[in-house]
Amino acid sequence: MRLGFPHAVVSSHSHAPRSRWASGSAAIAVVLLVLTGCAGAGPSENATAGASDYPAAHIHGMSVDPATNRVLLATHDGLFDVSASPAVKIGPTIDLMGFTAAATDEFYASGHPGPGSGLPDPVGLIRSTDGGRTWEPLSLQGESDFHALAATHGGIVGFDGQLKITDDGTEWEAAAEQFPTHHLAGSPRGSIVLATTEKGLQRSADGGASWAAVGHAPLLVFTALSEEKAAGIGPDGRVYTSSDGGVSWVAQGSVEGEASAIATQVIDGSTQRIWVATSDSVQVSNDNGQTFTDLRSSRQ
Repeated sequence: MRLGFPHAVVSSHSHAPRSRWASGSAAIAVVLLVLTGCAGAGPSENATAGASDYPAAHIHGMSVDPATNRVLLATHDGLFDVSASPAVKIGPTIDLMGFTAAATDEFYASGHPGPGSGLPDPVGLIRSTDGGRTWEPLSLQGESDFHALAATHGGIVGFDGQLKITDDGTEWEAAAEQFPTHHLAGSPRGSIVLATTEKGLQRSADGGASWAAVGHAPLLVFTALSEEKAAGIGPDGRVYTSSDGGVSWVAQGSVEGEASAIATQVIDGSTQRIWVATSDSVQVSNDNGQTFTDLRSSRQ
C-alpha cells in the first residue's frame, strides 16, 4: 500500500468529558476503559446532513486540507465538513471510532456501521479514496474496532485492544511492544508515530514497529504531526508544541472546552498552525498555539 501525502492530521476520539482526565494517569486509565466499553455502540439512526452549524455527535477525529483549510470531523454519526455553514454531512452514517488521513481525499477508518451502510459490525479497517463519500472494506471486517489509527509513510498503525501495524492494509502483525493506547498520531510523510497512554507519551521512529517512552513529556490526550513538528493537548486544555518530532515539548496557550481532536500544519518552516476540535467548535491558532480563535469567526 502506497500512502500519499497528508492532510494536516490528527486525532482519534474520546467519549469521556475532560473531567475524567483531570487526575492525570489514573484518569487516562478510566478513559481507556470507557473506550473499551463503548465498542458495541453504533451511530444514531437519525443522523442528518447539514442539520446545524456543528455536528452534535461525539467527535472521534479530524483532518484539515492545508491547501484549502477545509476541516473535516469524524464523528459518531459519520463525517462532517465544518468549513461549510451549516456543517455538511459527507457519505454514509458510520461511527468513525478510528480515523486518519493518508492523502487528499484518502482516509482510513474503523468503528461501527450505521443504517444502510452495508458494512459488518465492527467494520474493521475501511478506506475511502473519494473524500469520505464511499468506503471500501480492507481487512478484519466483523473482527476489529480500531479506536486509534495513524497513517505513516510505510503503512498504518492501529489499536483495537492490541497495538498492530500493516504495510498494505490487509495483513497485520502485532507491534513488538504492547500498551493500552488512547490516541495515535503519524504522518504519511514520515515514520514517526506518537501514542498517548495512561503512563505518558510513547514514540516510535520506525512506523510503530518499536516504541520508547518519552521522558519529561507532558501528559497529553491527543497529538498531531506535520513534517518534524508536533502539537499536543493535555487534559487541562493546555497546548504544547515540539520541533523535534515529539522528543521535547514547549507549553503554549490553552483552549476552553472538552478537546476531542487536534491537527497541525507547518506554515512558514517553523510556525505551526494548530486546530483543536471541542464539543461545540473548532479553534484555530496561527502562532504555535499561543492564541486561538473560533474557526466560524474567520468565515464571517
